[in-house]
Amino acid sequence: MRILGIDPGLRSTGFGVIQAHHNQLAYITSGTIKTPSDVTLAQRLKHILDDIREVAQHTRPDVAAIEKVFVNINPASTLLLGQARGAAMCALADSGLSVYEYTALQIKKSLVGNGHAAKEQVQHMVQRLLSLNELPGSDSADALACAICHAHTRPLMDKLRQDSSPGIRQRWRSGRITDD
Repeated sequence: MRILGIDPGLRSTGFGVIQAHHNQLAYITSGTIKTPSDVTLAQRLKHILDDIREVAQHTRPDVAAIEKVFVNINPASTLLLGQARGAAMCALADSGLSVYEYTALQIKKSLVGNGHAAKEQVQHMVQRLLSLNELPGSDSADALACAICHAHTRPLMDKLRQDSSPGIRQRWRSGRITDD
């Protein structure tokens, strides 16, 4: 399965593509979409939309994974981040991709084993898991981490959905085991 991970942001949006085959992960590409600060908000959002659409077209992923927005102290910043995330999600949906969402806590816990890991820890783990020669940039690492989280999480969630055990299905529905 080829997975496109997205770390949304208005100034810079990270993207990363990996190939997952059973327990093996392979790096395909990654980068950062930088939006010009001297244009209108609408133009910045269109820039994100167009560039993610282009990344999806060139890399041909099977699915996409995107980081969920967290509520920030500054409501205006949270709103802007949400708009950038919305532009990214529209590009992914327009590209015909199923989009899966993960919180920063889920992503960090999946990679590092600690939901409150520092950015540097995430970067080092991404480098190690994908056998990269150098440390990826912060935005690229976060996007790759999101894709890796999906590669680690999705098979278990699919298996839980298929399990006929009422106890597991009830815990899954109650939120103790979840993919949201």
